[in-house]
Amino acid sequence: MEPPKNTISNRPFKIICWTVLAVAILTLCVFMVIKLGNRGKTASIISSNYIGYDFARAVTGENDTVSMLIKPGAEIHDFELTPEDIINIKNADLFIYVGGESEEWVEDLLASNEIPPGKVLRLMDIVEAKEEELSEGMEGHETHEPHESRDTHHESEVEYDEHIWTSPVNAIKLINAIKDKLSTIHPERRDVYKTNADSYIARLSDIDQKIRNVVANGNRKELIFGDRFPFRYFVDEYGLSYYAAFPGCSEQTEASSQTIAFLVDKAKADNIKTILKIELTSDKLAQAIAGEVGAQVLTLNAVHNISEEDFRNGVTYADIMEENIKVLQEALE
Repeated sequence: MEPPKNTISNRPFKIICWTVLAVAILTLCVFMVIKLGNRGKTASIISSNYIGYDFARAVTGENDTVSMLIKPGAEIHDFELTPEDIINIKNADLFIYVGGESEEWVEDLLASNEIPPGKVLRLMDIVEAKEEELSEGMEGHETHEPHESRDTHHESEVEYDEHIWTSPVNAIKLINAIKDKLSTIHPERRDVYKTNADSYIARLSDIDQKIRNVVANGNRKELIFGDRFPFRYFVDEYGLSYYAAFPGCSEQTEASSQTIAFLVDKAKADNIKTILKIELTSDKLAQAIAGEVGAQVLTLNAVHNISEEDFRNGVTYADIMEENIKVLQEALE
């Protein structure tokens, strides 16, 4: 006859087994809670304008909350900060701004020391800023001091061209900077941010090469704008020359007869077939010049901002630059 089992001696072993299992389940639950909690947590990102918004949106893949202060279709030089904007910036995990003359209000805001420097990314610090220039024939050129004498001025008096993003090469640097900054906010998403940034950068690298091909195959290397000129970084990158009515951040809309005459004469002399303007501005001046020389008027988009319709449709900086390639090809024919 089989002896009865010793249930008393087996009890400690069963207790140990159940304890180990319980600890394992608890550990797994804690791990999952932490993982899911991190996955569900989003960063709040505010950009002063469309460029920072588009680049941050591309890097996050819409996993985080990204917004911009300037409304679609609005003129960035007319922006006025509201008390609600200030509150939102203070509560954001990251505030992105370009810097420069049109965003002097940001410097005043940051001077209050109410926003930690670690939560701020100034895009003009990422690339080599170029001094804004007045080219030959441009409104105000005749009274402008020579470049050599301007270099003796105090640095605070020098105005830098803020349109750094017009060069896709610079845009790639800005995207990488945003990726790195966001990775410090959400290190657990570092790989996601890198994957998204690399994807967008690959597209911009392709656009950069297409622009180089257009310039290389063009019949001319000269652009004429019957408008402001925010493309300094663009033309410098691709070896183009230009003439324009106003500098990039000018508030002027009416050109003098001397400026108009210079641009008309230049377009006639160089057989220019396309007069350019920028987005969201009147084509009155460009049409006047084009009418005198028998040229067409096309828009080269500097991506200052985006129309309400394009914003709703999710149009990106890359989309706009693709369209610019077509315009550039016609302008250089």
